[in-house]
Formats: sequence, C-alpha cells, structure tokens
Amino acid sequence: MLTSQQIKEIILKELPAILEEDPEIHRYFLQISRRHFADKTQTEDRFDRVMEELRRDREEQSRKWDEQNKKWDEQTQEWKANQQVINEILVDIRMLSKKHDNTIEELRRDREEQSRKWDEQSRKWDEQKQKGDEQNKKWEANQQVINEMLAEIRMLSKKHDSTIGALGSRWGLHTEQAFRNALKGILEKFAGVEVLNITEYDNTGVVFGHPDQIELDIIIKNGLLIIVEIKSSMSKPDMCIFERKVRFYEELHHRKASEMIVISPMVALNAIAVAETLGIRIYSYADEVKL
Repeated sequence: MLTSQQIKEIILKELPAILEEDPEIHRYFLQISRRHFADKTQTEDRFDRVMEELRRDREEQSRKWDEQNKKWDEQTQEWKANQQVINEILVDIRMLSKKHDNTIEELRRDREEQSRKWDEQSRKWDEQKQKGDEQNKKWEANQQVINEMLAEIRMLSKKHDSTIGALGSRWGLHTEQAFRNALKGILEKFAGVEVLNITEYDNTGVVFGHPDQIELDIIIKNGLLIIVEIKSSMSKPDMCIFERKVRFYEELHHRKASEMIVISPMVALNAIAVAETLGIRIYSYADEVKL
C-alpha cells in the first residue's frame, strides 16, 4: 500500500517529465509567460525611446556649448572627452538586448569613471562657477537620466534571472486541467489508487457564503483519503476557502480526510501561515520539497 509520502514523491518525480514531453502543456507555459514578461521588441523600444531623449538633450547641449565656445576655449578637450563617454554609454545601451548581464557592470564602471571626471572638472571650474551654474544643471540632469536607465537595467536583469517556475499569478483553466490529467495519469498506474475530480453543490452556502458549485480533487488508496487543491496561485482567502471545501465534503460524506494538500507555483506569504494553522501541506517550488 502506497503511503501519502510515496504518492507525493511519485508526483514530484513524474510530473516534470510529463510537462517536458507534452507539447500542448509546454505551449501553454510559453503563452502564459508572454503575458507577464516583456519580449525583446518591447525592451528594445523602451531603450530606443530613452536614447532618443538623450540624443535630443545632447544636441541642445552642443548648441549652447557653441554659443559659449569663445569663453571656454581652454575647456574644449575636457568637454569632448565627456561627450565621448556619453557616446560610449549610448553604444553600450544599444547592445543591451544581446548581452544585458555584462552591460550592467560595464555601465556601472562608466558611471563611476564619469563621476570621477566630473569631480576633477568641478575643481577646475571653481573660479567660473557663477557662469557655469546653468550648464552644470544640464549635466546633472543627464546624470539622473543615466541613473534611471541603470535602475531599469537592474530590474530587467532580475526579471530574466527569475525561475521559470514562477510564471505569474494565473495559469488559466487549461493549464490547471493539464496538471489534474497528469496527476491522474501518474497515480492510477498503481494498483488500488483512484484519482477523482468531484463536483458537489453547496445548497446552504457554507463555503462561499451563498449556494454554489464545489469542485475538489481527491486521491483514494485503500481507505486513505487525500484532498488536493491544484491552482495556479493561492492567496490567504483561497487557502481558507479550500479548508471550508474540505470540511463541507467531510460533513456531506461523513468521512474524514487523511490529509489536505495544495499544489501551486505561487503561494502568498500570508497564505503559508494560514496553511500551517489549518494543517494544509503546501508543494510549490521543486527545490522546497525534501525527498
């Protein structure tokens, strides 16, 4: 007779292979992930807009530099060097879509180098500070734009590094049904194991506060009753509703559940605390399960 722990181990062992081998389920994963992560075209458009703003600002800056060229002849080489730094940063940004991981570190070094040059330049401009205040504000604005771009780059990097397991708050009905089918197909290979998806009607509104249909997945093995909730995401209210559904089933059929299990890739932190209080076992990320 299979124990509850053995059943869980079978699920964890067989389910990933089924998801990998089933093209339909794989396609669902890809479709859902596109709803929550920007594709390459959207990312490039965002940086193109940022670069266009920098380009217009650079042109305006160059025009003002031409007006003051006669007064600032001795500073021409220093300004050209700074302009070259900005051009190098723009080139690095255009390459972001192909090597965003390396670009973040390169931009950080460029920003530090630019800040160092600004410190050196500021010391040279102390005597002309009164005349150069307006121009300095322009450069500070450019620095702010660069800092904002770096912040966006870091956010993009974190998104790309996220595990594929956290696909979002909603998988959709088709994906949840695929998991149910996989669970049924795996467990029913073993003698005496029965996997059922049942639907009952709550006439008194015990679960939702009003009469409604109740759906549950149950596993039966030689008198052992396990009630399972397979859901794309679980919030604190979802966890409470699942517990009420189990109690409703127990009272309706006069039968006590041996265990309550939640299988979901997205479980809210406050829902985990509720599950511990209610005696619900959670299986989320594969690396959280100790075999």
